[in-house]
Amino acid sequence: MKGHRFAERLGFAWAGLRAAWRMEKSLRIHALACVGVLIVLCLTKAPALWWAVMALTVALVIAFELLNTAIEALADHLHPQRHPAIKLTKDVAAGAVLIASVAALGVGLAFVVDQLLPWLGRLMGR
Repeated sequence: MKGHRFAERLGFAWAGLRAAWRMEKSLRIHALACVGVLIVLCLTKAPALWWAVMALTVALVIAFELLNTAIEALADHLHPQRHPAIKLTKDVAAGAVLIASVAALGVGLAFVVDQLLPWLGRLMGR
């Protein structure tokens, strides 16, 4: 994309996001989870550090999901037939999404212990 103005490059990025949104149900599920995270952060009045950690965590998972989608689309285009190397490529990309998702669950668990459980305790008057 060399030689294109910033606004054009931004348009390409938005087009990619729209295409991935249409193609990938898991991306839409991640977006729904992101809304849930935002609601919980607002309700618990979490400190700024938790907002930053959650933003980075959500962005990491979504970025890996987008990369996985791009790799799968390219692999399918270049070699539509079944091939062990294509399977390996797609499996490794999916593994990257899995690792990011497991890390996000760990961050979520830490948030529950550090912020959500105390908030629920205060809410219930304990």
